[in-house]
Amino acid sequence: MSHDPYATPARSTPSATWAVLAHLGGILAYFFVGWVTALVVWLVHRGKDHAVAHQALVALNFQLTVLVAMVAARILAEIPLIGFVGWIAMVAIGIASLVLSVLAAVAVNAGSTYRYPVSLELVR
Repeated sequence: MSHDPYATPARSTPSATWAVLAHLGGILAYFFVGWVTALVVWLVHRGKDHAVAHQALVALNFQLTVLVAMVAARILAEIPLIGFVGWIAMVAIGIASLVLSVLAAVAVNAGSTYRYPVSLELVR
């Protein structure tokens, strides 16, 4: 099987676009609103498209896990003498959320599913 350099690349479907958008909401995790995009996509598509709803639910559970970790780190950052540890944790959590969200969006856009390495199942 040979590669055709003139072939048009595969286009993502509107369903894949919504799933990608649900995962890319994690870019806003440092601002404590990364979960909003995944929640909206899940609520809109849970009765329409099972694949999009499932990926939005996976993204929502991960972003809620990130939210819990960010709130805990923020509380830790307010404690005198060890607040620096909380600040470092917030930066690390924000970067991890950014990287994992982009990896998930790329995987979903390529047509596969994605499962985050660490995620609490808070919404079923």
